[in-house]
Amino acid sequence: MRLPVIDAEDLRHALPMGAAVDALDAAFRGSLPAAPFRSHVETAAGTLLLMPATGDAGVGVKLVTLSPGNSERDLPFIHAVYVLFDGQTQVPRAVLDGAALTALRTGAVSGLATRYLARPDAASLVLFGAGVQARSHVEAMRAVRPVERVTIVSRSSARAEALASELREAGSDAGVGTPDAVRDADLVCTCTTSPEPVLEGRLIRPGAHLNAVGAYTAETRELDDEAIRRARVVVETRQVAMAEAGDLLIPIRAGVVNAEHVVADLAEVVGGALVRRTREDVTVFISVGVAFEDLVVAALAIERISP
Repeated sequence: MRLPVIDAEDLRHALPMGAAVDALDAAFRGSLPAAPFRSHVETAAGTLLLMPATGDAGVGVKLVTLSPGNSERDLPFIHAVYVLFDGQTQVPRAVLDGAALTALRTGAVSGLATRYLARPDAASLVLFGAGVQARSHVEAMRAVRPVERVTIVSRSSARAEALASELREAGSDAGVGTPDAVRDADLVCTCTTSPEPVLEGRLIRPGAHLNAVGAYTAETRELDDEAIRRARVVVETRQVAMAEAGDLLIPIRAGVVNAEHVVADLAEVVGGALVRRTREDVTVFISVGVAFEDLVVAALAIERISP
């Protein structure tokens, strides 16, 4: 059996960011696919993740490798493949570039949260990180808000300048900044592999919206205690957040906040839950990545490529 192989370019052409945001919007309004907690397997080079999901869209599994040493080899931190099976027969339908799928669905879920939580006139974006997810999040934020200015904050000044230059060549107002750039940011996306906070909550501008997507374990985080304490917090699902979201769990363990500090999950937000009460509220969306998001986006991409 020869399966269709969907590479990054195929995926990008089949499913623009705005369409992926809309697909997740529809999914969070309905009956979400089932997705058990991801499995972690420690390897000599890092970690292997197994992320299965099943629902009306089909049956799928993503295999992800996370390799901290790859930065020294000038290779991506994340590599992955995704296999989609038919929901009725469970016959394999396609293999997708899992890293490209991860970038698309992670940006799209942040875009979905931003669609409902950020102020409508949010125009200045600060990105922590200068890799694949940073690029995806520029696209996602632009899909839902009138972003005019992008500032990149990264431990690697060369990578930050390379991304800023790339954005400028595409006609954007973009530059490199320092962490205190969040003082003037309407939107902030933390897209790093740092296990410790990269953002100080005391610097956050009143009314800002933050998407924290880089941490994926209970022991790692990108936001400090003050960022969580100040914020109206939204998560993908409470069950997953309470198991894996270090950005939330570490402050809870320290007694800074409790579990009730989570105002809503994304399904509740899409369903009309009130999170932003005033223009001055700070909102934070914490994402660790859930397998049903991959399934929704992968199935729609395949449907568009092979209807």
